[in-house]
Amino acid sequence: MLVDVMTGALREHGDSLAVADRHTRLTYRELDQASADQSEALRAVLPGSDRHRVGIQAGNSVAYVVAYLAVLKAGSVPFLVDRLSGPRETAVIQQDCGFDLLVHEENTPVPEYAARCGTLGPLHLSRFAAGDRPDLHDATEVCRFTSGSTGRPSCIEFSGRAVERAAVNWAEGSGLSGDDTIMCFAALSNGLAFNTSLLSAFAVGARLHLAGGLPTAGAVTRLLAMSGATRLVGFPALYESLVRRPVDPAPFRHLRTAISSAAPLRPQTKQEFTDRTGVALQNYFGVAEAGPLTFATDPLTDPGLGKPLPGVFLRAGTAGEPGPVEVLSESMGTRYLNAPGLLESRTGKDGYYRTGDLGHLVDGSLVLTGRASQVINIGGRKVDAIEVAEVLRGADGVLDAVVLEVTDRHGGSALAAVLVAAPGLDLAGPRRHLAASLAPYKTPSLIRVVSEIPRGSAGKPATAVLRSLFEAPDAAG
Repeated sequence: MLVDVMTGALREHGDSLAVADRHTRLTYRELDQASADQSEALRAVLPGSDRHRVGIQAGNSVAYVVAYLAVLKAGSVPFLVDRLSGPRETAVIQQDCGFDLLVHEENTPVPEYAARCGTLGPLHLSRFAAGDRPDLHDATEVCRFTSGSTGRPSCIEFSGRAVERAAVNWAEGSGLSGDDTIMCFAALSNGLAFNTSLLSAFAVGARLHLAGGLPTAGAVTRLLAMSGATRLVGFPALYESLVRRPVDPAPFRHLRTAISSAAPLRPQTKQEFTDRTGVALQNYFGVAEAGPLTFATDPLTDPGLGKPLPGVFLRAGTAGEPGPVEVLSESMGTRYLNAPGLLESRTGKDGYYRTGDLGHLVDGSLVLTGRASQVINIGGRKVDAIEVAEVLRGADGVLDAVVLEVTDRHGGSALAAVLVAAPGLDLAGPRRHLAASLAPYKTPSLIRVVSEIPRGSAGKPATAVLRSLFEAPDAAG
């Protein structure tokens, strides 16, 4: 159903601007035609009627949006891969999920066994040989990834209806309309952008501007002034960069809503951004498996992350006793393609999904108080500590490793590693080993070397002791 919803939206809004980046602008009519043309090119590369599996690994651009729509129109299933995934990670998910094709940028480090087979607009195509792979659910139309607890990214299958409801409920609950212009800095493979800035924009006839590169304060203000954006979407790091320097309020004169998610936003940053720009900063709550969940209509007075969006139901603890946050939404994923039974095990018989967060409700608004899982949020990106530690243990000279989250000297979150190794280990070696396998953001910025991992009576790493190793001024190792 998703291709029908998308195509209907494109044709309804005709000659209005649909999507733009620094180099390209397409109206809804032009986007419809460009994606139809590319769908024919995909059918030529992937003949037959099977639901082919097409990974898309690229940065935000008009070309990305065209390719995504083309995959849907070709009757294939898009798998949205983080652009920063390293070749090892891409190989793991390709082997887990059985990609037929990967759409990527020219310089993307694709697995060595992939065969280049053409281009799709400015993007490139690499083909994979057929092999054993898990069957897709009959209703699956889009797949996205989230860091798993097993050291491998989990592939979430979504029905077309779930994707459509996420977009429609977000637009309704957040007041998105055809008068809006969205400036999106979050990667379209991430739920923050995918749910708030793709189908939701097209469904109401809004204008979507996509930004690439680092969200420096200068880049953000220039693009806001150029686009006349009414909505700004980005990870907390974007807003941190804006409040570190004097802000000219002029580029923000059209802005009505600023949205952050995927990692905690410091209250000081939220207040400073509002004071400097006059725009209330909204830190909404969503999870990969269940879509967008809350929105605060007045973030200045809301005690938490907002009340449930349409089609969303929440359960949590009380103010005196925070409890597990459980959610039920119309935008729920169906299952993990590469981890049978795992998503189902986290979902109760009544359909509520256990998020791994702890919190409580205040007048219906969700207040988070902590996490009950090991996945680490660094700058809006989820890092699986198990995965990073496993790779570090394979580096020359490293005998053991523990990866954890610590507070850096700026008061923000940092990814840290404690290594067991012989004295004199050159830390450049483990860092090069990580860089060869994983995305850059998964390399710890802080590393300490010890002779033995401190452990508690149950044999588990003593987290408090490990964190104390990074309190010294020389912890930047």
